[in-house]
Amino acid sequence: MTKRILLSSPHMSGNEQKYINEAFETNWIAPLGPNVNAFEKELAEYAGTAGAAATSSGTAAIHLALDLVGVKRGDRVFCASLTFVASANPILYLGAEPVFIDSEEETWNMSPVALKRALEELNSVEKLPKAVIVVNLYGHSAKMDELMAICDEYGVPVIEDAAESLGSLYKGKKSGSFGQFGVYSFNGNKIITTSGGGMLVSNDVDALAQSRFLATQARDTAPHYQHSVVGYNYRMSNILAGVGRGQLEVLDDRVKAKRDVFDRYVEALGDIEGVHFMPELEDTFSNRWLTTLTLDPDKVSITPYALIDVLEAENIEARPVWKPLHMQPLFEDCKFYAHAQETIVSERLFAEGLCLPSGSNMTVEEQERVIILLKKHLSN
Repeated sequence: MTKRILLSSPHMSGNEQKYINEAFETNWIAPLGPNVNAFEKELAEYAGTAGAAATSSGTAAIHLALDLVGVKRGDRVFCASLTFVASANPILYLGAEPVFIDSEEETWNMSPVALKRALEELNSVEKLPKAVIVVNLYGHSAKMDELMAICDEYGVPVIEDAAESLGSLYKGKKSGSFGQFGVYSFNGNKIITTSGGGMLVSNDVDALAQSRFLATQARDTAPHYQHSVVGYNYRMSNILAGVGRGQLEVLDDRVKAKRDVFDRYVEALGDIEGVHFMPELEDTFSNRWLTTLTLDPDKVSITPYALIDVLEAENIEARPVWKPLHMQPLFEDCKFYAHAQETIVSERLFAEGLCLPSGSNMTVEEQERVIILLKKHLSN
């Protein structure tokens, strides 16, 4: 069998082992230690925020952010619909009600039009959300100026889910640094990885200190174990933080590699009628975490799922675009606001969308294997 080509596999720098060895040599194995402290400092400097708090996952970071803005049982939280379920699951952890917002065409991210309509409607019944979770899908920034202005108008805090967009820019500013809190993921398939892990970033250093307190079981200051509020076991281990430090050193190289992969796909496939690659909004810079495209069913005879099967038969991994959360059985009773009455953008993107192998460690020869197959079946 020909070597498998994965969607986006871990890509080590070669320097991670230095930090891991330091953790072993100094016996800092617990979810505390010099690597954790340094990784937080280095990541905050990269993101341009006042501070950062390392967590066991991006999901944990979202959960902490929602807790910190005061989300309680019965509250509402808005969330982009076209995203992975981890963006919304923490809403349920706190007993709150998710309300899903459609995408728009230019970024595939949260529609300012739908967001504005949702806030106007719920404001009229005095049931504004406690927070809005804006997601930067596949590395592309949402329309942050518009979304932030709308949320500021109604006094609703923004949590920026930048799990997929570390290294991206919006008008020269780092993705993840716009909301009251930003969230990054270092899952194994992300642009840099700690195997599993995440980071909460903010300019509110007091809130970040509180997040660390909550993430270490909310132990009160006392000689014995005393707890006054619910806490979590959400801190990152010192070993994994060492992996993150080695990865962060090559982040800009990984972004370049991802963008090169995207450019090769566009050069090879961009002229095929009915094939449309995910756009890059003006004045933004995407890390192109995954190369994604849509297939116009009126012009392309093969469906995304059929093409996934074709690639899988050749030991190549591809995936559909995220299934919108408002279509998931878990959230079937939740409210949803479409971009326009006649257009549900996220549903169309799900029906027509495809994610191609986009690893920063994929060779040009491996990508050519993918391109040859795609050309053959898309041309038919």
